[in-house]
Amino acid sequence: MAKVSKNARVAQRSANAGSGRDHVKVIKSIKDPKTGKYTYKEVMIHKDKVAEFFASK
Repeated sequence: MAKVSKNARVAQRSANAGSGRDHVKVIKSIKDPKTGKYTYKEVMIHKDKVAEFFASK
């Protein structure tokens, strides 16, 4: 098996900047004010926008 240097892996990571590794799956629970039941919103978003997703209502 061939070894891959750390620098090569870092360069490869920057080359794949638009890949799916930049996205995460987040789940947000939302309580219905009328019934009190919870529903769950499940979304795949970019990891830089996670804070925005949880801040919005």
